[in-house]
Amino acid sequence: MSDGLHLTISTPRERLVDADGIVSVRAADDGGSFGILPRHADFLTMLAPCVIRWRDRDRTMRFCAVRGGVLTVSRGREVAVACREALVGDRLEELEAAVAARRARESDADRVARVAEMRLHTRAMRQIMRYLVPGAHDGLETMFGERER
Repeated sequence: MSDGLHLTISTPRERLVDADGIVSVRAADDGGSFGILPRHADFLTMLAPCVIRWRDRDRTMRFCAVRGGVLTVSRGREVAVACREALVGDRLEELEAAVAARRARESDADRVARVAEMRLHTRAMRQIMRYLVPGAHDGLETMFGERER
């Protein structure tokens, strides 16, 4: 067993971090930010969306942005984080830019999905109206905007 902490950060798809000899870990839950050092008591918490920070023996700081998850500490040295999504980075500024880019892509995808959902809803309403009022569908184009092809 080496000195320091052993840190793992995993998503359902992959293990993003598997590092030994970690000097300290910092994360945040609903109660706020907290730190973990070697020989920490066993611990279990639900992480808030945060940036996990850790420092290795060489004093190099690393970062991982998570959208929440579960953090456990066991045997005074095993720190494990399980989360749905995470991004790892060596520099905080680059990680912030990567998170912002991912959020922008997701926002665009959400917008496209909402538009598609509205179109499907409109088409369904047209079909219902055609079924309920046969022959009245000619006036529906002005009510719903465009004519269905």
